Amino acid sequence: MSTEQPNNPLHGLKLETLLTRLVEEYGWDELALMININCFKNDPSIKSSLKFLRRTPWARDKVERLYISTFC
Repeated sequence: MSTEQPNNPLHGLKLETLLTRLVEEYGWDELALMININCFKNDPSIKSSLKFLRRTPWARDKVERLYISTFC
């Protein structure tokens, strides 16, 4: 763990890694129920979801919080 951000469990993790692990854990359908955003409901893919999450801070925050509560 880096000394620059010792209390940040997401430090060094790419958004793609977070999303991929969440999809593996829950699947798209359950993920869409947990985080109500259309990119998880309508023809979901990692690529389209990443594009949306990178330009939508509130949605990215929800994904990051779910990742922390699930895996950390």
